[in-house]
Amino acid sequence: RVPQVQPRAEELSELYRELSQHPGLSTACLGPDLTTQYGGKYCSLYTEWSQRDLARAENIKFCRQYLIFHDGASIVYSGPAGTCSEIKDELLSRESPSGTLKAVLRKVPGKEKEKEKQFLEVWDQNRKVKSIDLTALDKHGSVYDDDQFGCLAWSHSETHLLYVAEKKRPKAESFFQSKAPELGTSDEDTGHPKKEDAPVKVGRPHLGSAGGWLCGCGADQPVPQGEQFVYHEDWGETLSTRSVPVLCVLDIEGNSISVLEGIPQHLSPGQAFWSPEDTGVVFVGWWHDPFRLGLRHCTNRRSALFYVDLTGGRCELLSEDTRAVWSPRLSPDGCRIVYLENNVLGPHQQCSRLRMYDWYTKHTTTVLEAVPRQAWGEYSSGDVWGRLRGVLSATTLITGAFPGIYCGALAGMCWAADSRRILLDTAQRSQQDVFVVDTATGTTTSLTADSPQGSWSVLTIDRDLLVARFSTPSCPPMLKVAVLPAAGREAQTQWICLQDAPAVPGISWGIRTLQPPAEQEHPQYGGLDFDAILMRPSEGPTAQKPPLVVMPHGGPHSVFTAGWMLYPAALCRVGFAVLLVNYRGSLGFGQDSVASLPGNVGTQDVHDVQLCVERVLQEETLDASRVALVGGSHGGFLACHLIGQFPDTYRACVVRNPVVNVASMVATTDIPDWCLTETGLPYKPDALPDPAQLTEMLHKSPIRYVDRVRAPVLLMLGEDDRRVPPKQGLEYYRALKARGVLTRLLWYPGNNHALAGVEAEADGFMNMALWLLKHLQC
Repeated sequence: RVPQVQPRAEELSELYRELSQHPGLSTACLGPDLTTQYGGKYCSLYTEWSQRDLARAENIKFCRQYLIFHDGASIVYSGPAGTCSEIKDELLSRESPSGTLKAVLRKVPGKEKEKEKQFLEVWDQNRKVKSIDLTALDKHGSVYDDDQFGCLAWSHSETHLLYVAEKKRPKAESFFQSKAPELGTSDEDTGHPKKEDAPVKVGRPHLGSAGGWLCGCGADQPVPQGEQFVYHEDWGETLSTRSVPVLCVLDIEGNSISVLEGIPQHLSPGQAFWSPEDTGVVFVGWWHDPFRLGLRHCTNRRSALFYVDLTGGRCELLSEDTRAVWSPRLSPDGCRIVYLENNVLGPHQQCSRLRMYDWYTKHTTTVLEAVPRQAWGEYSSGDVWGRLRGVLSATTLITGAFPGIYCGALAGMCWAADSRRILLDTAQRSQQDVFVVDTATGTTTSLTADSPQGSWSVLTIDRDLLVARFSTPSCPPMLKVAVLPAAGREAQTQWICLQDAPAVPGISWGIRTLQPPAEQEHPQYGGLDFDAILMRPSEGPTAQKPPLVVMPHGGPHSVFTAGWMLYPAALCRVGFAVLLVNYRGSLGFGQDSVASLPGNVGTQDVHDVQLCVERVLQEETLDASRVALVGGSHGGFLACHLIGQFPDTYRACVVRNPVVNVASMVATTDIPDWCLTETGLPYKPDALPDPAQLTEMLHKSPIRYVDRVRAPVLLMLGEDDRRVPPKQGLEYYRALKARGVLTRLLWYPGNNHALAGVEAEADGFMNMALWLLKHLQC
């Protein structure tokens, strides 16, 4: 064995500090075209980035601006304009359609004991022209700044802003509250004349006769007694402050805010925008009867597309009401709306359909159906780890094959200028690519097929200027721009790197495809394969024969794409090889793969990971005596299964908010349907699991194998986790302690399921790395 030198904690922290400073690219916005004195065209590109600030223990946002000179067919010159600057306290921002105004939702810390306030600002190109204290107006609760419900949408006339906020909740008082004596003073006596809001007119006078579609919500309501401690449902993990959303309109000229009425009581509205000609509002409505289920990462919740007509308050259904829909996007010509659609219930993430609603014919078409399996073909075998040395894997895609749609959302601006094509990014097995879709014919073309392999994401497209993000496991995010070619020539797209990010030295990576043995084939979905991404150190004392860290993803219906990931990159720099396994059931491999896993968790996914580990140890120069597991959520579920089912393979284990006992989780999680669906059982809101079902859940849980565990286990739990409540990890901790297994538990207050707080993330890495180094005897 090559002698190893264990890094000190100081060296580890310095390594983490270095790698965590690589910023992430979140949003991009193109300004209007301007013309130079010589006739050339150029525009500005505004981008927002995020970066961990370990000294302040927070994520900071900053902006970078660029200039892009183009001739409509190609980019002539592009480059940065000025330096970065931090963005302070901005929750949302949106440029107006003309690009001459910008709306900003800002939080302002309260003075002394006052609560934090929210202001809605309007800026022109020279100054701030409006600043409205939403908290003082008290027309609604906090404005939603999340990407699930939230929006900040300009009317086409640029006179009104649309946003989503929590419904104003009446103040409640005790039955024993002392009441001040009635003094008989009127509003006029106190110098505050009561003023009713005038009906909002959205750029057209005839809307003033709306007669009730907007509510000023200014009238005082009687204070109810005994309502102080009434339970208010919320939308679960990361959405615990979201209960009853309402659509709100700011009249910029009149400085008035009104709440939109006419939305059915059984719906929670969000993702709203103005309809063509500002005649009303289009929104997604989620059913919340009989009770709310967790919504984050759950694209299977019953929802539909609706339109509220502002001239009469009529609410009209635009899509089927038995599906799950999200991400509606209006075409530049105002004629069509595309949106994503899934089946209700079943796996939380699936292969989605792309649907299109014609505003004027009222006709809905399916542009792209879910793809059962992507077409694959054989190439001559090369290096089994393919791209590790830059050559093709043993199998590759048939040119033009579309993998299906697996994306959390469409880009806010995704339409080409012709109002016929849209841009989207999607997982394609273990990478992510950008495709253009012709909505008239349903044909798809990859814009990144001839580009470097990795993970591509669409940020925006405007006037056929396309902005994207690109990264690889060894290269942090970089900014790319291109001009979308005319229809039929999209494959000729030429990407230009606008903001480069140098590759992190010392990391090599490759993608491998594996086929399960015949005895592990699914009886209904036979012939499925799966992938793994192997990262390994290419320099340093462990490069020749490194220890292996195995990381299955969570979900289980998610995917590792070949993009930048902080933990795997940092572990690789420490000296570990890292194996990221996309077992059957992962996204990007067709709907058949997704459908194969429910009912087979704890067996099919576990066997896929173990097969991959054994195959890699046979074919790669890795130290088979030093193998460890790291996983979160369902990845933690798999890690706990593997150390119990295959105790001779693994020497150490680190799990973050793991699912340990499905039977005990079903009554405490925000997604009880997950527990039944993945166990292979039907879910009904009004049905309680019977003893046989609870037994089946327990049978598929890793707690079943706890008596066989020998590897030391480090647990990391988020105190505020609503998805996999921390009692799951505590249950495992106590079971291990009772059996004399070495275990340690880290408890992170103020952190939810992702453990994404800057302090928790940094501390988690340090403890994970030190635990692995110690117990793998590196």
